Amino acid sequence: MTVEFVTVDSDEEVSLKVRVFRPDGIETQDIAIVLVHQYTFVGGNQGLLKGLAHELASKGYVCVTFDMRGAGRSTGRPSLSGTEEVQDVVTVCRWAAAHLPAPRILVSGISVGATISGAAIDQVDQVIGYVGLGYPFGWLGWLFFRHHQEPLLKSDKPKLFIMGARDGLTSVRQLKNALRFAAGRIRTYLVPNVGHFQMERPYYDATLADQIAEFASTLE
Repeated sequence: MTVEFVTVDSDEEVSLKVRVFRPDGIETQDIAIVLVHQYTFVGGNQGLLKGLAHELASKGYVCVTFDMRGAGRSTGRPSLSGTEEVQDVVTVCRWAAAHLPAPRILVSGISVGATISGAAIDQVDQVIGYVGLGYPFGWLGWLFFRHHQEPLLKSDKPKLFIMGARDGLTSVRQLKNALRFAAGRIRTYLVPNVGHFQMERPYYDATLADQIAEFASTLE
């Protein structure tokens, strides 16, 4: 696997630090995967997704991680609501579509990164699917990030939601209720006996990668 470091400008004042994980020695899939990290205000940065990116690259997927504005080595300031960060996701997806050998994009965000990335998927034509990892559909997520939910749930693009069966921020019932009227093809996968933050540990990277790759293989 080869890792490439790139700087991409999100707007006039924000430069995003991007890493591209390219498979070596195996056939490259025709879908690139953009991963979006957790909430910047609680320490979210692209380094937390390195293991998952490695796992996906080992399956033949060109994988992209990046620091959203104000996280890691990216410039700018983070926004409490994540609204400004939606533009960062759009920018990186458009860059990936223009510069990577895979013309189609699958977007996957984790925790609050799932809400931010979900709001961006219909703004990029090359994005053909979405995976939410531990999407916070519970009352805290609704209170702070509900404005991101509507564009995601109204999108016709296929979606996969992966959640720990013991997620303390979103119950299984809340997940099912949130997705009841969602548009497009919807799939869910529950990781048994796992909580919200537990699922973010490196131990589960292989499980998440398996589910993401299997879902990617179903996208047309």
